[in-house]
Formats: sequence, structure tokens, C-alpha cells
Amino acid sequence: MKIAVMGAGAVGCYYGAMLALAGHEVVLIGRAGFAAEVTRNGLVLEKNGERLVARVAARCDPAAVAGAGLVMVCVKSGDTEDAGRQIAPHLAPGCTVLSLQNGVSNAETLAAILGRPVLPVVVYVASRMTDAGVVRHEGRGDLELAGDGSTDVASLLNAAGVETRVSSDVMASLWAKLVVNCAINPLSAMTGLPYGKMAEQDGMPELMQDIVREALTVARAEGVSVSSSVFETVRTIPVTMAGQHSSTAQDLARGRPTEIDFLNGEIVKRAEEHGLDVPLNRAMTLLVKSAERKRAEDGQTSIEERG
Repeated sequence: MKIAVMGAGAVGCYYGAMLALAGHEVVLIGRAGFAAEVTRNGLVLEKNGERLVARVAARCDPAAVAGAGLVMVCVKSGDTEDAGRQIAPHLAPGCTVLSLQNGVSNAETLAAILGRPVLPVVVYVASRMTDAGVVRHEGRGDLELAGDGSTDVASLLNAAGVETRVSSDVMASLWAKLVVNCAINPLSAMTGLPYGKMAEQDGMPELMQDIVREALTVARAEGVSVSSSVFETVRTIPVTMAGQHSSTAQDLARGRPTEIDFLNGEIVKRAEEHGLDVPLNRAMTLLVKSAERKRAEDGQTSIEERG
């Protein structure tokens, strides 16, 4: 099957590599520099001590989704609307579209733009780009999805070595992941510390639990039942992923926009709709956005100073 990945970052490249290595025709859509590097040398997947080269097509034109039977949208949440508009004219009539993104509203946003169902996917993977065209797998890699056709998609992915299960309540799982991300992502970003060292700071475990409580209050107001196991997840991630930095921290370090508006910012927005107060999530949102702004201003100053 031809499979297109819209948004060739760490998540898209990991799953694209796995599918290509399983024999599928994969096209990755990303930045021009990335596309040129992968065209020259292939997509390198570092996993389990091996360095595997996946032969994929790499393009910077969204029209490359044409003819794909499966399209995996892996762009940052803030780019969802643009990505949807870019690929909409080129999708095959029977194509299945997946949203492998953070947050809880991207599949709905895409569906409205594309005029077709979009399957929401919960992604549980630790991966990062170590160089242009090189993705390193650092943990897990399983997926959870729901919607029409999800059984067939799950079968395809499982056959490619990507553990995938069909969910009876994917929104609860998406919200559970959101709640966990709200507790760990901004704190890793603002401290500049990996999860393990971050959680060792006095009072930090308690702060993470309080952020979770706020977010769960909003989930309940939304009619979503999130398991209390999220508290245990927040406690264990700093142990099982001690050396990891959050994606928010990585974005800040690289001077890129973060997804904070779709993490803690999503909690703040929905809390306001229900007349709820979430001061900790509001503080996390404002602090990360302030750090983003400072990074942008520092970068602009550096450019101006260089003349």
C-alpha cells in the first residue's frame, strides 16, 4: 500500500520507517532540507542497537499524498488546519486519514476541513530526530485508535511490527495522555531538566499531581471519564523515562513554537467554557508562551546583531 506521512518529524519518521521496512510504499512530507537528505541517503532508523535504512520517498510538496491508501497526519497541533487544507485537494476518494497528534481536537479539526472521517490515534512512543534523516527510537511505539476502518488499519500496522489496538473509548485515552502531558511537558521545558531530575526537585511531584487534578476536573466537565491511573503514570514516567526531555522542552531548545496551546492551554480554554478555574494550568501556559516569546526575540536580536 502507498502510505503518506504528512509531517516528517520524530513521530512520523518512526512510523514511516517501520512501515517502509515492512515493504510498504512510504512517502514522507517534510521540510526541503529533510527531503533532500532522505532522498540521498534514505531514512535511518536507530532501534535496539541497530541502524536500519528505510527506502522511502521524501517530498516537501503536500500533493505527494495523491494515490495514498493511508495518510498519517503527524504535524504539530498548531499546523493542523494548514496541513488539512494543503492535502485536501489531493486525497484519493477511498483514502483513510489518521491523526497521530497530541491534544484532543485534531481529528475533529481535520475532519471538518477534509469533509471525511479522520481516525483519532493515541501515540505512545519516545523517538527523536538526531540528525536530518535519522530518527532514534527510545521507547514504546504502540498505538491506540478508533473509528470506521480501524480494525483494518490496526491489522496493517500490527503486521508491520507496530503494536496497535482498537479502543472502545479513544477519547478517554486521548484525554488521559493530555492530562499526563500537562503535568510533565511544561515543567520539563521550564526547568530545562529531563524527567528524572525534574521530579527530584522539592515539591515537584506534588505540583504535578495538582496539575493533574485540575485537568481531570475539566475532563469530567467535558463528560470524559479518565482513569485515576493517570496519577500513577505521572509518578512513574520520571522513573521509566528518567533521561527524557519533553517535546515542549525540545521545541523551546530549538527555538520552535511549542504545542502548549493544545496541552495546558486546551485545559484553560475548556475550563473557561465551563466556568472553572485552573490557575496552575494557566500559569504553565503563560510561562511556556513567555519563554517562546523570549526565544524568538533573542533569535531576532542575534540576527540583527550579525547584520
